[in-house]
Amino acid sequence: MMSTITLRIKNRAAASSTSPSSLSFLLSLLLLLLSSQACSTSAFSRSAVTFLPGFQGPLPFHLETGYVGVGESEGVQLFYYFLKSDRNPKQDPLMLWLTGGPGCSALSSLLFEIGPLRFRMEEYNGTLPTLVLNPDSWTKISSIMFVDLPALTGFSYTTLPVAPQRSDSKQIQHAVQFLRKWLTGHPEFQSNQIYIGGDSYSGLIVPAVALEILKGNDNSIEPSINLQGCLLGNPSTNDDIDNNYKIPFAHGMGLISDELYESLKSSCGGKYHNVDARNEMCAGYIAEYEKCVSRINPAHILELGCPFVSPKPQKFSNRRSFNEMPETLLPSNSHPPFPPITCRTYEGLLAQYWANDDFVRKALGIRQGTIGKWVRCIGTPYTEEIKSSVPFHVNLSAKGYRALIYSGDHDLIVSFRGTETWIRSLNYSIVNEWRPWLVQGQVAGYTRTYSNGMTYATVKGGGHTAPEYKPKECFAMFERWISQSPL
Repeated sequence: MMSTITLRIKNRAAASSTSPSSLSFLLSLLLLLLSSQACSTSAFSRSAVTFLPGFQGPLPFHLETGYVGVGESEGVQLFYYFLKSDRNPKQDPLMLWLTGGPGCSALSSLLFEIGPLRFRMEEYNGTLPTLVLNPDSWTKISSIMFVDLPALTGFSYTTLPVAPQRSDSKQIQHAVQFLRKWLTGHPEFQSNQIYIGGDSYSGLIVPAVALEILKGNDNSIEPSINLQGCLLGNPSTNDDIDNNYKIPFAHGMGLISDELYESLKSSCGGKYHNVDARNEMCAGYIAEYEKCVSRINPAHILELGCPFVSPKPQKFSNRRSFNEMPETLLPSNSHPPFPPITCRTYEGLLAQYWANDDFVRKALGIRQGTIGKWVRCIGTPYTEEIKSSVPFHVNLSAKGYRALIYSGDHDLIVSFRGTETWIRSLNYSIVNEWRPWLVQGQVAGYTRTYSNGMTYATVKGGGHTAPEYKPKECFAMFERWISQSPL
């Protein structure tokens, strides 16, 4: 386009024997046009991806990647992966999915949880890891937008000072700006039903994003977003509740003795988070508890404790979207080892090799020089501001919006005990009492529905987060809920 504009101006100048002043005007016009085009590229750029290195043949689904500029002077460039529904993208819902962490790449959700591709689990031999189709991809029935949020996550970058762009409030603001700008550039999706989904730390962010969307709709900000509800998996919701119910969960799962549990209850008064340092007896029993679980994989208590190949998110204790070996399992004064192929975290190593390959970056449309080495999860700086998202749920429920909350029942990071506690605190009437839900005739978990439009479900055998461990069951759960059928 730029060469065409230049050629036309040159031809016009030659044909009309342009005076110096006229030529100056034409050159100024050229600069203005080029500047306008550059700004447009910065604000929004996209490309269709038909082939991906590591996958054999053309992609059998529609993948679009690109950047959307948000924030001050669009100084934050958010990278996204958009996948159209395989079924009927004109009518199927569109979901904006926010990965947890905070600061874990959208590829975590796309490649390990609910997207259409997965890595073939085979030992790395120096060649590019192989991608295969995920038969339980949620994109079979819904279009999904995976976004690298906050700034510096995954392939997103910023030209502004980093720290002010990485906080709860900025992530919420940027997510809403992103969605409105993307819908402006894709008007064919503006009438679709919209859902906001996420897991782990995003349990604090997603409900707030939904409320900001509704506020913008009320203020007639265009385009109006046809929001229908939220989905949250293994969600961080309230620090006190999430942490306080780890010990009852551990007791119920047989990780600590009855005697220790009774001692904890009596000495700590049932409160195990932010314990008063003067309560030495309680602190002593908590130390015994921590010793009992120190060699347990908190993401899934039945799986191997394995090293993770990416920096930790800010709060290892209860907010993550991946598995990691506890510090006590790692040798002292040594770098964390690569996980063996028998570990689930080995796929994170494959992702690191894949996402840092030059041909992969070119295929995805990554802007050169904007980001260094891709890492699955980036740590600090990040400012946590939301203490509890429970009030957000109350507000959304009062406005009549649907919600699906689900928990992998072997997750010690954000246990189902804590999630059930804050849901119960809402005091909503139960519409359908606790019952098993089935997949292929087998119990896949347990569920209950409430009068406020909320569905809660456990995923039997699931960890943190559930779709990574139980993809078939989680797809069935999503398919039924999104079509407003009983689980």
